[in-house]
Amino acid sequence: MPAAPPALSPAALARSIPFAVFMALLALRGYLPADLGLDARWIYGVQALVVAGLLAWYWRGYGELVRQTLPDAREAGWAVVVGIAVFAVWVRLDAPWMQLGTATATFVPLDAAGQPIWPLIALRLTGAALVVPVMEELFWRSFLMRWIQHPGFERVDPQTVGLKAVVLSTFVFTLAHTLWLAAIIAGLAYALLYRRTGKLWTAVIAHAVTNGLLGVWVVTTGRWEFW
Repeated sequence: MPAAPPALSPAALARSIPFAVFMALLALRGYLPADLGLDARWIYGVQALVVAGLLAWYWRGYGELVRQTLPDAREAGWAVVVGIAVFAVWVRLDAPWMQLGTATATFVPLDAAGQPIWPLIALRLTGAALVVPVMEELFWRSFLMRWIQHPGFERVDPQTVGLKAVVLSTFVFTLAHTLWLAAIIAGLAYALLYRRTGKLWTAVIAHAVTNGLLGVWVVTTGRWEFW
């Protein structure tokens, strides 16, 4: 009989479970039957709260965030620049051929009169700018990218990660986003920033800046399709 695949380590689970729960709730929000009479948009708030709780539960196990030296001013500055650049690119790469299908869970925080529902907007902005960057960077870069390099990913110095691991992890990252070309650029930017500095916080900061700016831009312009 073929050998069973090795089970994920506790460290891998700590980085995978918050992401898996977020994606499961995203799917629920996208496919919840309309006849139930529930406003599926509020599930995003549940997503953010549940994932934040899971991140807090596992926090002590995230050595790359808890025990490593924080970015210095230069590294943090580069993270902000990368985040701004990715945002600027993201909102311009939305031609039909640059999209992988359509989003399964649209998010338009307007009431029946077309007026903004500010509590919904606040939940979305908070989740996108504070929770999602930590969750996604722990999964995509800290875990998956280093795991592709070597299954004992915790011992992998991000500055030694090879091109194969960067490309493959970015490819999978792209499949989770509708705007595939923008996602390729974002994934490579965050991965290379992490690889260059060796500090996951730089990728988290860049990701947070991108998501925060995107959220403000979406609310300002009414381009809800980017949410």
